Amino acid sequence: MFNFLHMCGLAAEATLSTTASWDLYETIQALFQAPSYHLVFEAALILWIVGLLFTKSYSSKVNKLTLTDKEKADLVEEWQPEPLVPNVPEDDPELINIRTRIVDSKLGKYVTLNGQKCLNMASLNFLAMVGKEVIEEEAVKSLKKYGVGACGPRGFYGTVDVHLEEEEKLAQFMGTEEAIVYSYGFATIASAIPAYSKRGDIIFCDEGVCFAIQKGIQASRSKVKMFRHNDTADLERLLTLHAEEERKDVKKARVTRKFLIVEGLYVNYGDICPLPKLMELKWKYKLRLFMDESISFGTLGKTGRGVTEHFNVPIDDVDFISASLENALGSFGGFGCGKSYVIDHQRLSGLGYCFSASTPPMLSQAAIVALDLLKNTPDMVDRLHANSAYLHEKLSRVPGLRVVGDTVSPVLHLQLAESDRKRASAMATLRCIVQMAEEEGVALVVASYLEKDERHLPPPSIRLAVNCDLDEKEMDRVVEVIDHACLASSNS
Repeated sequence: MFNFLHMCGLAAEATLSTTASWDLYETIQALFQAPSYHLVFEAALILWIVGLLFTKSYSSKVNKLTLTDKEKADLVEEWQPEPLVPNVPEDDPELINIRTRIVDSKLGKYVTLNGQKCLNMASLNFLAMVGKEVIEEEAVKSLKKYGVGACGPRGFYGTVDVHLEEEEKLAQFMGTEEAIVYSYGFATIASAIPAYSKRGDIIFCDEGVCFAIQKGIQASRSKVKMFRHNDTADLERLLTLHAEEERKDVKKARVTRKFLIVEGLYVNYGDICPLPKLMELKWKYKLRLFMDESISFGTLGKTGRGVTEHFNVPIDDVDFISASLENALGSFGGFGCGKSYVIDHQRLSGLGYCFSASTPPMLSQAAIVALDLLKNTPDMVDRLHANSAYLHEKLSRVPGLRVVGDTVSPVLHLQLAESDRKRASAMATLRCIVQMAEEEGVALVVASYLEKDERHLPPPSIRLAVNCDLDEKEMDRVVEVIDHACLASSNS
């Protein structure tokens, strides 16, 4: 038995040896049969890989500058650290304004400013949602149920059922397939633009857009062409020139995406974009239209659905609409709405959505209740339109001031009638008017901008926000106070 097993083992070894020899023979034969250029390429590739493994990624022979002890001491003596904050004079008007205007009440129709009760014409609380008891009660219930916040982004345990309900209700209200909620209103449009427009694309943008849109355009790194504010003729001129450039390089034109970015109602000017004409240009030149409705959402259209409802334009014709929840609804955050494939793209590409903690559930609940109030009581939008037109007409009679903005706009800008004055002088006069109005019980605000960062700096103005709960007596009081303050500032 042992001899038999030993013989079997020897036979197996012989078979394996024969098989191995045959495999080696086939390998050698394949090498000799392979093309010479193939062998040279493989040898070079192997040598390159070996070189990468054993070569340092840096050179040890670096030219070093050796300083003497005296030179080092001189450099240390000359170095001056930059201040953590810029040096601002103690008598700077902006600093004085910030230090003295302290609010210690809710920001409703009336506000307590430095201990004095004032009619609030500064906050963008268009539909008077701030301070409504039913909203506060629901927010408190949500706070008790969910706590303060999720402390994480939507994609990482930050999504609460209230967020999904809020998105569903916003999509239903706007009449779109889907909506997405951001936790910060400013970041909504600033994140959406670079999520779609990239380096190599081109953006046609109104020069009067708000700072959030400007930051979104900057983050996109796209080529930007600005047209004059609300000037569709200037926009068409730029589009015609670009179309001629595309004919010269058809291959590049096929891969270049074109975007048109506007505001529905411009916060810095108080006027509405000419949407019907913009739609004509969109179809003619094959543009993707992005529109921010942070001011027009809840304020324009018969039911507050914005500029598309105001002009009776199908909302699906606009590629993407964004808006803030911090104005008309008096909550916090922002949202975007449109086709499902457009919105879904932002859930992985919108930086403000992916990397910001989600909205506190109580604020989402507050937005839901405010949206329900807007749907169930559309007459508040009618009252807002009536108040806006009334104030616009009354303020246009005040000597020394010019009212800027459409009559239906809840944002009005009061500029000095003397357009030849220097900016510093005009700002000083406007601050004087605001201060005098505050002393008489009306809270106003001078429109402020990051002057060094603005692409197109708007003229100095007092920004006035209309509230749907104002009555004629209160509005007459506002006009009277502004008239007195304007007269007193011109005499001083």
